[in-house]
Amino acid sequence: MDTLTSTVDVPPEFLKPAYLIGKIPRRALASEPRVSYDLYIPPDPYKFISIAQSKDGPQTAPQKLPLLVFIHGTLRDDCYIDRGLIPFAESTPCAVMAPLFPAGLDGPFDLDSYKLLRSRTLRSDLALLGMLDEVAQRWPGIDTSKIFLMGYSGGAQFVHRFLYLYPERLAAVSIGAPGSVTVLDTSMKWPAGIADVEELFGVCINKDLIKQVHIQLLVGDSDTEIHGGEEFWIWLRKLRTASSAKLVAGVQPDKESNGVQHKEMVKNRLDTLKRLQTLWREGGINVQFDIIEGAKHESLKCQGHSLKFLDALMRK
Repeated sequence: MDTLTSTVDVPPEFLKPAYLIGKIPRRALASEPRVSYDLYIPPDPYKFISIAQSKDGPQTAPQKLPLLVFIHGTLRDDCYIDRGLIPFAESTPCAVMAPLFPAGLDGPFDLDSYKLLRSRTLRSDLALLGMLDEVAQRWPGIDTSKIFLMGYSGGAQFVHRFLYLYPERLAAVSIGAPGSVTVLDTSMKWPAGIADVEELFGVCINKDLIKQVHIQLLVGDSDTEIHGGEEFWIWLRKLRTASSAKLVAGVQPDKESNGVQHKEMVKNRLDTLKRLQTLWREGGINVQFDIIEGAKHESLKCQGHSLKFLDALMRK
């Protein structure tokens, strides 16, 4: 099976025993083996597409399966299976992909590098694009040209920043309760603003393309607590100050401090998203803004609203 490059090479009745439909074994990304991804492909819809492709060729085959990409939060403790996304994949139908960006890639205390899309050793934006390239080659019945992207909390930080850089690859995004956000402000550097985006990522932000993406912001109406409390952020600020003092003295800071140097205070997420919506609206970017009644910072209480938003667009 290692010699297979595409499901087109496999008779439909052998796709399941070859682990090419249903729950796919977690795959390391060839271009960045430190990260990996899970994939679920609903068997019957994909078999139908595969049969049509083998008989009639891709030009006359049925419409490809849309792809939902779920970006995990800081804990990295769940993927599509734990979140009940398999029933969603079967009913829509669509394929579901869940990347895994492990903690500790830039030092023992690195929790957040993937959220910023760029760090000392990782370009998580390029990693996702690489995953899409691999899926497109191996599963040509899945549409990777424009994906549906969702994330909550830390995952939402990744999602809205990826939206800025690659709107042409996105059909729709669901952005749930990020702890910090990047604004479209050219007076501030990344990740607070976008002044140096072209230098860092080699792309130019195109607001007209961003406006063409279907965007949902969502947050609980009680998601107003500061993560860790004020004392935690006072301690973290002191740690950053000590690290900066080492740089001034010409001493290289410990590698494990890299993860906290870029960590911003997680503020009131409800107010953060309200502010982001206002700034986007002033820039002509319209969104669907859902405030979930009775929810604090609880992803599963909000997930159903994300899936309802995305399902309606996928079915079109």
